[in-house]
Amino acid sequence: MDTATLPTTPRDEADPTPAASTPPPARDSGSARARARVRTALRGPETDPAWARPGLLALLVVTGVAYLYNLTAGGWANSFYSAAVQAGSVSWTAYFFGSFDASSAITVDKPPASLWVMALSVRLLGLSSFAMLLPQVLMGVGTVAVVHASVRRWFGHGGALLAGAVMALTPVAVLMFRFNNPDALLALLMALAVWATLRAVEAGSIRWIALAGVFAGFGFLTKSLQVLLVVPAVALVWMLCADTTLRRRLLGGLASAGAFLASAGWWVAIVELVPESMRPYIGGSQTNSFLELTFGYNGLGRLDGSEVGRVGGGGSPFSDGVGLLRMFGSVVGGQISWLLPAALVLLLAGLAFRGRAPRTDRRRAAYLAMGLWLLVTALVFSSMEGIFHEYYTVALAPPVAALVGMGAAEAWERRRSDSGALALAIATLVTSGWAFALLSRTTEYGDWLRVGVLMVGLAAAVLFLVVGRLSRRVALAVAGAALVGALAGPAAYAATTLATAHSGSIVTAGPATSSGAGGGRGGAPAGGVPGGTTGQAPGGTTRQAPGGGAGGLLDASVPDAAVVEALSADADSYDWVAAAVGSQSAAGLQLGTELPVMAIGGFNGSDPAPTLEQFQEYVDAGRIHYFLAGGGFGGQQGGSEAATEIAAWVSQHFTEVTIGGDTFYDLTQPLGSAS
Repeated sequence: MDTATLPTTPRDEADPTPAASTPPPARDSGSARARARVRTALRGPETDPAWARPGLLALLVVTGVAYLYNLTAGGWANSFYSAAVQAGSVSWTAYFFGSFDASSAITVDKPPASLWVMALSVRLLGLSSFAMLLPQVLMGVGTVAVVHASVRRWFGHGGALLAGAVMALTPVAVLMFRFNNPDALLALLMALAVWATLRAVEAGSIRWIALAGVFAGFGFLTKSLQVLLVVPAVALVWMLCADTTLRRRLLGGLASAGAFLASAGWWVAIVELVPESMRPYIGGSQTNSFLELTFGYNGLGRLDGSEVGRVGGGGSPFSDGVGLLRMFGSVVGGQISWLLPAALVLLLAGLAFRGRAPRTDRRRAAYLAMGLWLLVTALVFSSMEGIFHEYYTVALAPPVAALVGMGAAEAWERRRSDSGALALAIATLVTSGWAFALLSRTTEYGDWLRVGVLMVGLAAAVLFLVVGRLSRRVALAVAGAALVGALAGPAAYAATTLATAHSGSIVTAGPATSSGAGGGRGGAPAGGVPGGTTGQAPGGTTRQAPGGGAGGLLDASVPDAAVVEALSADADSYDWVAAAVGSQSAAGLQLGTELPVMAIGGFNGSDPAPTLEQFQEYVDAGRIHYFLAGGGFGGQQGGSEAATEIAAWVSQHFTEVTIGGDTFYDLTQPLGSAS
């Protein structure tokens, strides 16, 4: 300890006893220890380079500040989930089940883990866009930290910082860690599962691999079967590479599987065992079953396009671009693929570098874990014939970032060999060439950026071929130029994403491209969606298509003040102040009033919830006040016709009223007999 940090008092000056033999007061000792802990936290262990810990802290702080910028510009983001967050913030029953409304008529069409986090934040901070999105930002910073930790342990601090920077700048990550879809939490949990697996492989630890199963289990409670895309990486790397006996590897595999089933299955078991009359309807299913939702609409249906009740039946407008090159397509490419070619090159190079290493080689285990995660996920996304949205690719951001950091770090270590220099050169060349192609798809940045990226990348690639003969200072300058060329494109897309308001069910990062897609706010895929919205009003609200209600498939509109006043009047007398066909139509009303609104038919209006008979019982019991005219989207692939039947019955039996320019039916004012 530096003695200059110890306090000097008059007693110290008068006492002839050497300072070493007189212990300082307990308060001073504690203060010194606290300062030492702070210094350790800021500087890291003494064995680390002086720049390592400050570099990490700077990365995390800059990521957090950037992600917080302009955070609430998009209002409620995806109003479908925002309404469920609002419901969970006022009702513990709605919170547990992931109900869309506080009276728990129906759930959202996903498990509720991501809603749990956001609803807790709203309970603490009050209902606001900021309170709902703040946890997403923290998840983004956490994912950057996890990727950094996964790379640092076996590849050093430089590679870890590069991986963290790539993760933070990936455009789709910038989008989704500032948005309220479940994908943010899913990406974090998948990254944690792989991180725990790498720790398990290193120590041969059953506890660590069981923890990986826990993370995957909660990933299931976040977005169902999509978390299984990381399971082959977890299972195979543990079984092939763990530094322990075959017997313990088998036991660890069983422990991890058991941990997955326990951490995911407890909630599923409760939902399936609770009588249907005592819980909300499971949105997205046709039989009020979470298992059917999991393996049907959110499972096999996404692979073969057989989702019952989806919009656009007979050829999903969300399934364009199926094939091996989908991740490089006109819209998807700008979201995730900037460093995807480099990640693949460096994966192959890394496996070649470790070709003769023993089975338990830690670096090879890391390449295999991240490589399997990347390849399995990319192949599944590329082959999905059902609903596929570009923002799903945030699940690829952690393995892409990690592979770039790991491969670049090891190739840099081997830069004096032909293999290392060649790996650096090829990775830089394909990155700059692909960035030029991606930037050519938009006119947002002019020619200077794409040409500059290409020129810098080509120069760095050539110099990497002779990097072993360059002085260290010059070699570092070449590496710096390569990094600038590699990260300039995604950084530009990230900056555009930060500056753009995003709202609706379908959002993309970056500027508009030559395909007409992108540009931020919710929009329909090519060809449009039947009954969808027509555009965005100022401030990110939705202009309603003719014939619809207050909202549509893609986003909810903001209700007029007169609508809020009418629905709020005598609200305590009703379980639902209104009912509307489709969740987005209901979401606008619910968020505007902060009162329960029944979403008839769930998200698409195609779920059999409620049936006409059930709705009639609710009305007879005086549990619903208004019914919003319109809504529904048409063109569904199968599904229930209950919403159509309810709308027809209401229009025939109840008084039509106009409130704030929207048409409602007052369910307390029958035209004749309401039976």
